[in-house]
Order: sequence, then structure tokens, then C-alpha cells
Amino acid sequence: MNKRRLGQSDLMVSPLCLGGNVFGWTADEATSFSILDAFVEGGLDFIDTADAYSSWAPGNTGGESETIIGKWMKARGNRSKLIIATKVGSEMGPGKKGLSKAYIHEAVDASLLRLQTDYIDLYQSHWDDEDTPQAETLGAYQELIRAGKIRAIGASNLKPERLLSALDVSAKHGLPRYESLQPKYNLYDREEFEGGLEAVCVENGLGVISYHSLGSGFLTGKYRAESDFGKSVRGTRMVNYLNERGRRILAALDEVAAAKSATPTQIALAWLMARKSVTAPIASATNVEQLGDLVAATRLSLAKESIETLDHAAAY
Repeated sequence: MNKRRLGQSDLMVSPLCLGGNVFGWTADEATSFSILDAFVEGGLDFIDTADAYSSWAPGNTGGESETIIGKWMKARGNRSKLIIATKVGSEMGPGKKGLSKAYIHEAVDASLLRLQTDYIDLYQSHWDDEDTPQAETLGAYQELIRAGKIRAIGASNLKPERLLSALDVSAKHGLPRYESLQPKYNLYDREEFEGGLEAVCVENGLGVISYHSLGSGFLTGKYRAESDFGKSVRGTRMVNYLNERGRRILAALDEVAAAKSATPTQIALAWLMARKSVTAPIASATNVEQLGDLVAATRLSLAKESIETLDHAAAY
């Protein structure tokens, strides 16, 4: 498996990242272990989670995903062979939110405890926090790097001007810089990333790890009519995708998939991996069968003509 450098850091990652948002939600602990085992057996090593996953599920409070990953790494004894990314900033309870120095120090220790590790490879700002000076946030990360608790930092959900501002603060004050951006980006949701963020990342050598890489499942081809919305807990989101443009994209995915003897899922991920700006798309699986589709995508190479077919169908 060819590794890719994440930004200008020393992190070398697989070309696909496994999303941990489903662990403790639509995948219980046993299923999550099986998915993680199959992911590693497929030659991949990059896993993304967040402290808040999966607080939205009934009965959950957050930390469930990190806890499952931590138990799995402990049971398998494979921590040193993995690149683990997690995030800070989402609300974890009253007063537990944001990117202040004090809260980052509190949150990282909680994440390390749940993950049963003494370091995090990529620690990411989950959401922007305009109430905290960026120098304070980046200074806190500098202290964590010096303490050996984190190796590199990244950002998620930042607007272009805020990302540029953070990079400027890092350069001016000699602070660690964000080495990656985690934006919402897929064959359907293109405009926000390509409209400004992509240029910032390319010009500054940042890695990109896209989330919602399969459009919440729409690009798998599973949802082709309103009657399909009940197939999963995310089905209600498909109303945003099932329109004329969405159907055009599905038709293009079907066409390219048939020519490659592949699935729409594999083609949608291969399209992302072919983007020069993208380091590794993030995708999740709720069972081992779905995971096999994700791993297979890393072995696909799309011809220029296939990419043009997809680009044309997904024009916005």
C-alpha cells in the first residue's frame, strides 16, 4: 500500500482513512472490532475519530468511539502500527467545549485515557472557536507536542479566511501549524471546498482528509428513490441529494463502475483519491462487507476519461 505524506508533517498515511463515527452508534463493539480488524488486514492504517463520537446516539454521552478504538488497540497490541486522528472542540457537556488552552489540555488527557495510548498522531480542531484567540489555541497545541502527547495538528470545518489566519499566526509566532484540513467533500458536495479551501490547502502544502466522502451513503447507489430512505438511520438526509443532479451523478457512477467491474462506492472514493489536493478520503462502514468495498477502492485507478465523465455529471 503506497503511503501519502500528510501535509508537511512526518505522518505517512494510507490513501483511505477509516471513519470512527459509527463506532458505538450503528456499529456495536464486537462489530467495530471486526471492521477494524478487516481494515488493518487490508493493509490500511489511518483511523479518524473525535471525542464527541457518538454523543448524538440515544444513551450516549460522547467518547464511545474513542473507547472502542482504545479497547481494540489494547487487545491487538498494534498501536505503533497505526495513525490515530481525533478531534477536540465539540461540546462534551456543560462548559466542555471550544479551543481554549485550558479546555484543550483537559480534553486531550480524556481522549488519551479513552484511547489507552500516550500519544495521538493527529489532533484536530473540530470546529472553529472565534471566542478564543488562534494564538492561544496553537500555543496549547505547541505545549502538547513538546510534552509528546500529540505529533501533529489539523483543522476541520474552517472557512478559507480563518484557515489562512491560523497559518499566518503560526508563521508569525513560531507556533505549530495546521498540517491538514478535514472538509466536507465528495462528488456531489464540491462547491464549498473547490471554491476556496482547496486553493489554500494546495498553496500551503496542507493535507486534506475529506469527510462525508460518500455523501452520507448517497454515492453508494443505495438510495435511488424516496422509498429507499428507510434503509438506514441516515436515509432522511437523502432528500438533499436525490434531485436531477444527484441522479445524473449516480448514472455516471454506474457507467464507470460497470466499465471497471467495480461498485459506485469504489468509484466515488477512487475519484477522491485521484484528486491531487486530497490525501485520504474518510469513509465509514457498519459491517465487514461494506469495509471490503472501501479497501477495494484503494486498488482502483481511474483513467482520465472516467474522471472527466464523473466531473461532467457532477458539475455545479
